[in-house]
Amino acid sequence: MRTKIFRIQGKFMMGNAFQPFTKELKAINEEDIHEKIYSEFGSKHGINRNKIVIEDIKEISKDDVQDPMIKALG
Repeated sequence: MRTKIFRIQGKFMMGNAFQPFTKELKAINEEDIHEKIYSEFGSKHGINRNKIVIEDIKEISKDDVQDPMIKALG
C-alpha cells in the first residue's frame, strides 16, 4: 500500500484551555491518522483521547509539505 501525506488540524486540552495544533504525518489512510495523533499526544503530553479534537484532515502533495521531517522522508 502507498502512504499518503496528511495535514491535520485540531485542538487539545492543556490545563483549562484548548490549544490549537497543526501536524503533518504520513499514513495509509485517515483511520491511521487518528490513531497516530492520539498516541503521539498521549505519549508526549499525557493527554487522554477525549481531550483531543481533530477538526480537519486533508491529503496534501509533497510540494505542500512544510514539516522538514516529513519532507526529508519524501
